Amino acid sequence: MGCANPMCPGQELLPQAGGEPVDLVALAMVWLQEVCELLEIPSGTTNRGELGAFVAYAITFPCHFQGLLDTYCVRRSGLPNFCAVALALHQLGYQAIGVRLDSGDLAQQAKEIRGAFRACGARFQVPWFGNIPIAVSNDISEESLEELSREGSEINMIGVGTNLVTCPLQPSLGCVYKLVEVNGSPCLKLTEDEEKMTIPGTKMIYRLYDAAGHPFMDLMALEEEPSPSAGQELVVHVLGKLGETCKVVPNTVELLHRTYFRDGQVCEPLPSLPEVRTHAQVSLNLLSPAHRRLREPQPYPVAVTEKLHQLFVELSQGSQ
Repeated sequence: MGCANPMCPGQELLPQAGGEPVDLVALAMVWLQEVCELLEIPSGTTNRGELGAFVAYAITFPCHFQGLLDTYCVRRSGLPNFCAVALALHQLGYQAIGVRLDSGDLAQQAKEIRGAFRACGARFQVPWFGNIPIAVSNDISEESLEELSREGSEINMIGVGTNLVTCPLQPSLGCVYKLVEVNGSPCLKLTEDEEKMTIPGTKMIYRLYDAAGHPFMDLMALEEEPSPSAGQELVVHVLGKLGETCKVVPNTVELLHRTYFRDGQVCEPLPSLPEVRTHAQVSLNLLSPAHRRLREPQPYPVAVTEKLHQLFVELSQGSQ
């Protein structure tokens, strides 16, 4: 059976689950009239090319049908066209898996779409229709994630692309290997740029926690120094303020430094990617709100011990 509709030049048949092929275009057109009447959308405002694209997608992936709603107009075209094809698929024994938005006020549009889905589900007695997942994208950043969370949206999935691989606040992370010890003798790089001066010697790194369980400082110490302990008063020099000393008393101390490579060989089993991800997430969750907030966060300090500071001073002065 051919399709006379100009938006569908070929045969648009979809096998009914357990039955004979059905003309999906004709079925979708019937449902489109019902949906437009329910949602009070004027006849003729929906884009037929978009409906044809949805039908073609549904025929190719009947079990994985997802529609991008904002190609033309979400309210007057994308939404009713999607609902029509999704209801047609349901009639044939298939279930749409979701919709996606990629422009505009994502939170507000999602609320309107959810209301339309619930209305269709109730009117046409399709219980799952009201819970169709709504996915959004479009330059999602930390700020927009915070805003969407605050508004309590109907969004189920958020796609982050550009801002996942590039950070506007710090577009790149430069990492450079530099010598800190040669044949057992500590050394450092001297430069007029203080930020590029290295901290000499083989070191251990500790994370200091307060009584609330939040980390408040990372501390570098020489490898031969005894490990700091909980309740011990420590005299430290915060990086960037090496001329100043301060005293801290950690409630808990965690050793961060682990050696995985030595003499060109793996000396300890490497953690899996899921383990690395879980460790990073747990560490981030432990940070205090003052350090985690997006706007004007409190800087997280990194410090050195008194002994390591003295070594730095001696080497820098001795090289002048």
